[in-house]
This record gives sequence, structure tokens and C-alpha cells, in this order.
Amino acid sequence: MLWGDPGGCLPLAACPKAASFRRNATRGIRLKLPVIALASSLLLSSTALLAETVVVTADSMVDVENGRLLDDPVITITDGVITSVSFSETVSAEADEVIDLGDMTILPGLIDMHVHLTSDSDMHGYRRLAISDERATITGVVNAKTTLMAGFTTVRNVGAGSFGDVALRDAIAEGDVPGPRMFVSGPPIGITGGHCSDNNLLPPEYEATGEGVADGPWAARSKVRKNRKFGADLIKTCSTGGVLSKGTKVGAPQYTLEELTALTQEAHSHGMKVASHAHGTEGIINALKAGVDTIEHASFIDDEGIRLAKESGAFLSMDIYVTEFILGEGEAAGILPESLEKERMTGQTQRENFRRAHEAGVKMVLGTDAGVYPHGDNAKQLSRMVRFGMSSAEALRAATYNAADALGQKGDIGVIKTGASGDIIAVRGNPLEDISVLENVTFVLKQGEVYKSE
Repeated sequence: MLWGDPGGCLPLAACPKAASFRRNATRGIRLKLPVIALASSLLLSSTALLAETVVVTADSMVDVENGRLLDDPVITITDGVITSVSFSETVSAEADEVIDLGDMTILPGLIDMHVHLTSDSDMHGYRRLAISDERATITGVVNAKTTLMAGFTTVRNVGAGSFGDVALRDAIAEGDVPGPRMFVSGPPIGITGGHCSDNNLLPPEYEATGEGVADGPWAARSKVRKNRKFGADLIKTCSTGGVLSKGTKVGAPQYTLEELTALTQEAHSHGMKVASHAHGTEGIINALKAGVDTIEHASFIDDEGIRLAKESGAFLSMDIYVTEFILGEGEAAGILPESLEKERMTGQTQRENFRRAHEAGVKMVLGTDAGVYPHGDNAKQLSRMVRFGMSSAEALRAATYNAADALGQKGDIGVIKTGASGDIIAVRGNPLEDISVLENVTFVLKQGEVYKSE
């Protein structure tokens, strides 16, 4: 018998209620269902599992959709899905467990739309050549847990070698390792010598070509089909150069409009969304004309780009926190001198254009580029979004409701509503008054299961 597990159920995977009891008992969470009854239910049914109901109460709840604070929430979650939301000081529902969070404030689990879980912030530049795809995937397991504990119950992973992000997504979904719900792109697709697709660190005698290289419309379509075949949820491409790639210019366009259109049409025909890395003005406009769904970075977006984004309904994902890490700690992390110089030319302009795009009414989501800087610090960007023009309510909506919409998951995640996934986090204080409280999440519930409770 495993300690703390009623009924001596082995393996735990066969007895999720027993596993839930052990987790919750060790965290001091109050259980309504007696242990004896729980053990009996396990013995009576070895094939059919009873629905497990969890009730969460707290002092207040942030309604992220409408930007308001509501008192005395009572959230009922059955089998990982929210089945009722009410506001009362009493709990009327029969539950397997009641989680009373006292004077804390609850809100839906946060969503980061631009992460690299298989990358580490101290492995930049030539250091990356020492990392195998297998080692990167194992690193992703560690980073996934760190990200979840920071209150991010969903992420969009935009770029990973050898489909390591697909493997990590599936391991999390099957309960093998803890981590956020993942939407993944697999290897990013781009031009020869491009920012996101090729290996530009080695000299020509090594003949090193990135797995995402595709030149020409039909080659781009072929790569989309390959990524879909091996399990990608979305497509990541690059329509300009980048800060952290050797030999590319940040503002220079990559891919022609014809190539981007073919790639996007192919992805959409398979029900896949397209995220385009785009710093430069021309590359942003090309990507929007091609019909991509999100623009990543958008550093040098101009009035025409803002107009096209509004007309098309595309979302901007602008990583305005990461510049602080690159310029402050990047050299020690191995970031190349040319990349540091490119960031000096880019960071401030990106922040100014973040403000302009927001004021113009472009739809925006939280996207941090975690992996460039340490995982787990994702929420630090929220205060920068407020500093550069958003209200706290707008920043929260970008990290929840808007992000879910951009993923095609509106109503399923990013909200605390009936029918949504039971993803709830808690903080001390009111994030609508001080957004920085989200940098210290004290409670994390994902799909009705407690992962963190301080």
C-alpha cells in the first residue's frame, strides 16, 4: 500500500480518486467525502469511475471578460469542467472536496501565447549547438512544471526541434508529467538562412540546414503538411529577420507574399492557425495580407500594419518585457554581440508601437517569448503592458479571454464560466488594482486538479 492512498490501489493511474486524495491531503485541503466512503467507492467499481466534484470558494473573483471584481464566488467543477458559478457565502453543492481559499482572489488560469518550453534562458548563441533535441525535450519537462506553477495553465509553444513540443504536449495531456495545456507548432517554417527555420551558426563545410527550411510556395505547403502529419496544432513561420538569429536583419522581409499566402492557405485548409514572427514593417504587412492569425513581436508596425490588423481581426503578440533580460543579462547568457545590438535598436520602438496599436484598438494577447528569459517569470510582462498603455483589466483580458479567442478556444479556457475547463489560480490582493500580484501566484488548479497550494 502507498502511504496516504486509501484502498491500497496500485498503480495510482488506475485510481485517480486515490491519487487526488493523496495530493489534497498532503496540501491540507478540506475533504467533505469521508475516507471510508471514498475507499468503498473504489472497491465497488474497478471499471467505471464516479464523477469527481470539487468546489472552490474565495473572498473574490475577477471577471476577466468585463474587468470587474465579484464577491464570494462558489465554483463547482465536475470531472475537470466548471458546472456552476454562483456567489454566496454558503456551499450548497455536494462535493468530494471543498477548497476554501479564504481571503484570496481567484481568476482563470493565465495563457501565454508565445513560449519556447524546450529552450533555456542561459543557452543562447553558440551554446545552443551543444544541446541535442532529446536533451531539449527533457528540459521542456522541467520548464513546463515551472510555467504551470507560475499560474499559466495554457501556453502556445511556437517553435521546437524534432517535434519535441508535440511529445511534451502529449505527455502532459496523458498525465505523465505536470505542465500547462499546450498548443504546439512543431518546427517553424521559413527561408534558407532565415530567422526561425535554418541553422546559421555553423560554417558552410558542415552543410547544416534547419529542418524547417522551405523555399517557394509548394515547398512551404509541403512543410505545413509534414508538421500536421506529425501532430502540430498550428504553424509558426517567419516573415522577417530576428534579434537572436545570426546574420539576419530584424526589419528585412523573409518570404514573399506569394510564399506566405500559400503557407497560410494550406494551414487554414487543415484547420490550423498561423503565427508569423514579424518585426519589420514590410514583413508585417505581407503576413497580414497573406491572412495569418497572429503577428509575433510586431516591433516596427506602422499605420498601414495597424489598419490591416484591425481589418483582418489578427491579434498582436508583442513581447515587451523580454528586452530587459536581453540587454541586462543577455551577454552572460551567451547572446551574440550582434543580437544585443539589434535589441538596442528594437526594444524601445516596440514598446512605443505597443502603445500605438493598443490605442488604435488592435486585438492583443499576452505573448512573452519565455525561454529567451527564464520560464516562470511570464507574468512580469503584465505590469509592462500596463506601463505602456493598458489598464490592468485590459492586460488581464489579453492573458485570458483574448488569448483563448486567438487559439479558437473561446469559452473553453480563459474564463470562469459554466462549461469552461476548471483552470483557476489565486493570488493575494486585487490584480485589477495592482497587476504585479500575479507575479506571485499561490494556488493553481488545472482541470479540477490541484498542482500548487501555498
